[in-house]
Amino acid sequence: MFDPSRRRLLTRRRAAAVPRLPWAIEDTAFTDACTRCGQCQAACETQIIVQGDGGFPEVDFQRGECTFCYRCAAACPEPLFQAQTASPWAVKAQIGDSCLARQRIECRSCGDACEPQAIRFRLQVGGVATPELDLQQCTGCGGCVSVCPVSAITMTQSNQE
Repeated sequence: MFDPSRRRLLTRRRAAAVPRLPWAIEDTAFTDACTRCGQCQAACETQIIVQGDGGFPEVDFQRGECTFCYRCAAACPEPLFQAQTASPWAVKAQIGDSCLARQRIECRSCGDACEPQAIRFRLQVGGVATPELDLQQCTGCGGCVSVCPVSAITMTQSNQE
């Protein structure tokens, strides 16, 4: 019987739909041209770029947020990135059902960490304020991910941009 998880070990395709790095070119072209030199990782001012599958760089939002400084792209010796004038990516936050506020436990960690104020809280009569995400305001920086005490926030590819 065919097991797709084993087959994925032999390919350079990632299961996640989130781009590797901001401004990075399409994933297959990226892995074909990336030399895995680590210069982007060393240049990252927030140290959120880590060595991922196959040694290729990827963003780990559990470590912090992307400031969109463009240092990763500037440090790369290969033509793997779009111009800084382009949109960095179509990644947006997504708040899952395990969110404490959605479980009627007061928590506003994500809203406090969201610099563009894309996460606001709607007051509920006789209940806990629940988070609402404005996708138009969300920059995809991931600042809300690492501060969530229950890891209810993930970054996903968005169709809006």
